[in-house]
Amino acid sequence: MKRYAFFPGCLIPTRHPAMEFAIRHTLPKLGIEIVDLEGTSCCPDPIYFKSKDKMSWLAVAARNLTLAEEQGLDIFTNCSGCTATLSETYHLLEDMSLREKVNQRLKRIGREYKGTSKIRHIVTLLRDVAGYDAIRESVVRPLDGLKVAIHYGCHLLKPSRIMQVDDPNDPSVMERLVEALGAVPVRHRNWYLCCGKACQREDIPSNMMHDLLGAVQEEEADILGLICPTCFGQFDHGQMKVSKQFGEDFHTPPIYYFQLLAFAQGVPYDKLGLERQRFKPECLRQFETAAAAASSSETE
Repeated sequence: MKRYAFFPGCLIPTRHPAMEFAIRHTLPKLGIEIVDLEGTSCCPDPIYFKSKDKMSWLAVAARNLTLAEEQGLDIFTNCSGCTATLSETYHLLEDMSLREKVNQRLKRIGREYKGTSKIRHIVTLLRDVAGYDAIRESVVRPLDGLKVAIHYGCHLLKPSRIMQVDDPNDPSVMERLVEALGAVPVRHRNWYLCCGKACQREDIPSNMMHDLLGAVQEEEADILGLICPTCFGQFDHGQMKVSKQFGEDFHTPPIYYFQLLAFAQGVPYDKLGLERQRFKPECLRQFETAAAAASSSETE
């Protein structure tokens, strides 16, 4: 088992615990041991906090990274925003003069940032450490024929020299991960757009979501595959709001990739927290029914 420190952030544990459950269920099956970090805080937020006080933002992020350094482990995150904050901090603190300023603050609480723990987004852990073949071999409930529209979100890919996840102009990691489950990935025409969550004006995210949802619906996808909890909230709760606002019937259920992976690995639909969503991926139940029927026929 390969060991990695887990930085869960604040959004997934508090608002989407089913996503964390899925991560904790799936990674050990792929040869990855999750090491919990005691005492982590918010990453902190890569937009508003950083805009208000960048030095404090760096100090808080660096403190989180020191927790992984104490364990002698690299760190992985399950949130694109957390990856953005921690990766940018790692990048900026290669400047020794800036690192010294941050460490002057950390010294007050008996800590020192050394830059010895690297940061990975969880999809790179699947691609580069576990590998697509291991994912494919872990599947007991293939999702053959399921059409999954892919939404990367903006924080996952850019700025690419800091995030180092995939080609920002032509990524493939999410498509490959979906294919490993037996499903069919679909790239809609607005795949590169932001979900609009961080916009201050109310009309901007609504129009952005309208464009995104229209593109997804054109592809007649069964579900919308996501890897960002913020984007998930936009496509679940926001989808209903946009449907009412524009008088259009948008109805593509979103799902966090690791919930889809856990389902393909055999976790029952009813244990994945999918009933908490506004738009529920009921189309998955057919695969559960088919697998149960096949198992029953084999035992007869």
